[in-house]
Amino acid sequence: MDGDIVPWEKATIHVMTHSLHYGSAMFEGIRCYKTDRGTMIFRLDAHIKRLFRSAKIYEMEIPFTSEEIVKGIKSLIVANHIEECYIRPIVYYGSDEVGVNPKGNKVHVSVAMWPWLPYLGEDGLRKGVRCKISSWSRIDQRSLPTMAKAAANYANSILARTEAQKLGYDEAILLNTNGFVTEGTGENLFTVRDGVIVTPPLSAGILPGITRDSIIQLGRDMSYVVKERNISRGELLVSDEVFLSGTAAEVTPVREIDNDMIGSGSMGPTTEKIQRKFFEIVRGKDPKYFKWLEPLK
Repeated sequence: MDGDIVPWEKATIHVMTHSLHYGSAMFEGIRCYKTDRGTMIFRLDAHIKRLFRSAKIYEMEIPFTSEEIVKGIKSLIVANHIEECYIRPIVYYGSDEVGVNPKGNKVHVSVAMWPWLPYLGEDGLRKGVRCKISSWSRIDQRSLPTMAKAAANYANSILARTEAQKLGYDEAILLNTNGFVTEGTGENLFTVRDGVIVTPPLSAGILPGITRDSIIQLGRDMSYVVKERNISRGELLVSDEVFLSGTAAEVTPVREIDNDMIGSGSMGPTTEKIQRKFFEIVRGKDPKYFKWLEPLK
């Protein structure tokens, strides 16, 4: 917290913290993996750049350099003797002033980390998850900047995921106000049809995911045609395969949407190849992608 390592139970903030009241926090989700070359952090540089871009959109000045935050993350992993974990840097306003305008509040930076299993479950990773098209629309870019990974945006995700799980589904998929597919509540989305991989464009109002960007690159490296374009709800339902991507979800197949089976109702061949290659990369088994892995020293 602000440069000091603090025990978990003492990592507290004041009840009047601005970001608690108004959602004015920017955060990241990052993973580190155990590899044959030691513990490696996946695409750390890209995540920290996005953190600073999010803050810039909200005119929030982070009081540490990116190098200092990177150093802090690495030192915290070492101090906790963790080989694999999920990492959560968060930038937030303090409790100096009360009011919607954050001016006058100090900006704080904290990093927490913990071991975390696959976000949508081990079974979901292998067999696929059941999704529901949410009755809630994805927030419009004219209301909130979807390019920023801001805490406020996730109120939208809370509503959609709560609804989906209440109805017995694992996850929700949100459409934008134009009726096009955007993403899950914490994951980007890909479809496969006739061997072509398609993902919604940034202009659809999605978060520019780091894992999404990685899959676009590795998919093309694997000689797949990968397109970024709008996807209609109908097109989604007749896809051969659908999968979700994200730091927490990694590469998770979707087997069902609104009780309609996707493809064969199990992980499709393209998703399986992408997932296998992704895990090879994060485990340090493909030298071509060593550039995406950040060592602790």
